[in-house]
Amino acid sequence: MNWIRKDLLGLEELSKEELELILSTAESFKEISSREIKKVPALRGKTVVNLFYEPSTRTRVSFEVAAKRLSADVINIAAETSSVKKGETLIDTGRNIEALKADIIVMRHNCSGAAAMLSRNVNLSVVNAGDGWHEHPTQALLDIFTLKEKLGRIEGLNVSIVGDIAHSRVARSNIWGLTKLGANVTVCAPKMLIPPGIEGMNVVVTNNIDFALKDADAVNVLRMQFERDGQAAFPKQLEYFKEFGITEERLEQAEKDIIVMHPGPINRGIEMSSAVADGAHSVILEQVTNGIAVRMAVLFLVAQANEKIKNENTD
Repeated sequence: MNWIRKDLLGLEELSKEELELILSTAESFKEISSREIKKVPALRGKTVVNLFYEPSTRTRVSFEVAAKRLSADVINIAAETSSVKKGETLIDTGRNIEALKADIIVMRHNCSGAAAMLSRNVNLSVVNAGDGWHEHPTQALLDIFTLKEKLGRIEGLNVSIVGDIAHSRVARSNIWGLTKLGANVTVCAPKMLIPPGIEGMNVVVTNNIDFALKDADAVNVLRMQFERDGQAAFPKQLEYFKEFGITEERLEQAEKDIIVMHPGPINRGIEMSSAVADGAHSVILEQVTNGIAVRMAVLFLVAQANEKIKNENTD
């Protein structure tokens, strides 16, 4: 199939075929990172703007590396050092970037729906790099890409997502992507971190970590977002690790050789032990590497689609 969307805003709106197209395109781009000269001219002459309203290391750098490997020019804008501090609205910021003849905005924002709102008000491509508690589509895509690379398939896999489900855009994007591709998803967390109605996303819900790990092929461990705990409702850190932390002992009790994933940054000794994070089960650094290929694929596809849209409008 051909990619026809000028934006990537989330995985909820994508079809199985669109997900598979991104993954297959990423597979073709991964080889570039192993070359002596890690660059192709696919986006030469294009400008990618990384517009981040929240702190980021992995995602922002990964998008920057991806864009440069496609030969695009890259501009990084952090909200705290931009005109946002002077009261400029998101739409005005986007329109000014568009007036500078940029081609793609990669945006992280603390408000759910911000990327979709921006995309409705500009003609350039918008890629959602995380919006509030809503979605983080490229993180889920790189997680799924890594699973497929390690296990050869997604359909029929048992994947458990453990941690702060309530505040996690990563969890939501992973659930949409994995279930559409045929995986069986279980979410596991303390009761106060399970969002109401999540059963409607076709997942199994449990508060028992041993149940979540028992038949799992992979576990995606989420960061505990203690900074969002305004009412001190979260379990204490040591208490959380005791009840839900991923340890070697827990992995050994499971029925399968479980792959351990984490979107980062890791709170060692809270979400998982260092022995697990650095051990044979972990594919965390492989996720980081695969993020470049996935983001190259996304940037390439949205740029190509938007160019076609512009040409059709001109004709």
